[in-house]
Amino acid sequence: MKRRDFVIKSGLASAAMVTSSAMMPNILNFGNSNETVNIGIVGTGARGSGLIPFINQIKNLNVAGCCDILPFRLEEGLEKTNGKAKGYEDYRKMLDNKDIDALLVAVPFSMHAKIAVNALDAGKHVYCEKTMAKGYKGIQELVNKVNYSKKIFQVGHQYHSSRLYTHVVDLIKSGKIGNITAFDCQWNRHGDWRRPVPRPELEKIINWRMYRKYSGGLVAELSSHQIDFVNWVLDATPQKVMGMGGIDYWKDGRETYDNIHLIYEYPDGIKAKFTCLTSNAKDDYQIKVMGDKGTIVLDYDQAWFYPEGNNYKKELGEVDGVSGATVQWDKGKGIPIEVNHADPSKQALMDFRDSIVNNKNPESDIMSGGKTATCVQMGLDAMYNNEIVKWKNEFSDFYS
Repeated sequence: MKRRDFVIKSGLASAAMVTSSAMMPNILNFGNSNETVNIGIVGTGARGSGLIPFINQIKNLNVAGCCDILPFRLEEGLEKTNGKAKGYEDYRKMLDNKDIDALLVAVPFSMHAKIAVNALDAGKHVYCEKTMAKGYKGIQELVNKVNYSKKIFQVGHQYHSSRLYTHVVDLIKSGKIGNITAFDCQWNRHGDWRRPVPRPELEKIINWRMYRKYSGGLVAELSSHQIDFVNWVLDATPQKVMGMGGIDYWKDGRETYDNIHLIYEYPDGIKAKFTCLTSNAKDDYQIKVMGDKGTIVLDYDQAWFYPEGNNYKKELGEVDGVSGATVQWDKGKGIPIEVNHADPSKQALMDFRDSIVNNKNPESDIMSGGKTATCVQMGLDAMYNNEIVKWKNEFSDFYS
C-alpha cells in the first residue's frame, strides 16, 4: 500500500488492519492538538543545531534529545535547548527512549537512509533533512520502509511548506505565466565551503561535503531544493539529464565539484537548468520560471512577476492602475507577489508537528523526496561519468 493511500484510509478503520497494538496509543496520544511532540535531533552541526531555536518557538514541539559523535557539536546543540534535552553520543540510545516521539535526522547525506530506517523501526516519526538518501539503493530501501510504516515521514525540502512558494506554484498551475517553456535556477556563493577542523583526523567528519563517499556535493546540498521545486511545478520527473562540473577554483584536496552546470529535460521538451558556483555570488539564489505569457522570479522569501510582451500594460492595470507596479518594473524587479509567510524552515517544522498530531501525510513526503533524491543521483552520474542519464523504468517502480 502506498504511504499516501495509507494516510487517507487511516483512523479508526485502520486499527483493524494493524497486527500490532502499538499503533493505537500513538493515535490516542496525538488526538489532542495540545499534546507535546518530543523530538530528538541526530546531528547537531550547523543545520541540526540551527533548527533548535525555531523548535523552541513552536508551541507543543519540544527538543528532548540531542545526539552527535563530536562532543563539541553535541555541547553546542544542548546549549541551545536551555538545558531541556538529554545528550547522546549514539543515536541508537536515543531510539530506546520511549519519551521521544520523533527524530530529526541532520547527519551527513550518506547516513540518512540508515538512521531513518532505524528510527522508523523503533516506532519514531521522522523529519529527514534533504537530500533524502544517497544512491538508488538507499532511496529504494527508504521508500519501501516508509510505504509499510505507520509513522509520519517528512523530507526537509522546506519550500513545500513556504506559503509564498505554494502560492506561486498555484499561480503557475492556474496559467499565470502561460505555457511553461523553461526554468533557470542558480545558487551561487563565494567561499570554499570549508569548516575549521580542530584535529586533522576529523577532516572527513567535519568537511564531509567535500568527499564523494559521504556527499552529493553542490547538487545534493543546494540544487536539490530547486530540482524539487521544478518536479513540484510540473508534477513530473525528468526524462534525461546532462551536465558537467569540476574542481576548477578551490584546489584544496576536495573530491566534490566546486562548480556544477546541469540541464534536466522534462516532458513536452521543457528544460530546467541548474547552476552552482563557489567563486562568484552574483544574484545568489534564484529560480526563474519562464512561460509564453510571463516570467516568475523567486528568491529565498520574495517573488516577482514579469508580464510578457503585450501582457505588460494589461497586467499593470490589474495590479494598481496608476504607478506602483510601473515603478517596480522600472527598477527591474517586476510586479511583486506579496504573501505573508513564516521562515520556510520554521514553517516546515510546524507542519511536521501538525502532520503527527493529525496523522496527516506531509506535503514534502517520501514520494516527492524520493523522486528528488533520484534526480540528484542522476545529475551526479551525468557529471561524474560524462554521460546523458535517462530516467529508467525501475526508478518509476520505486514509487508505484
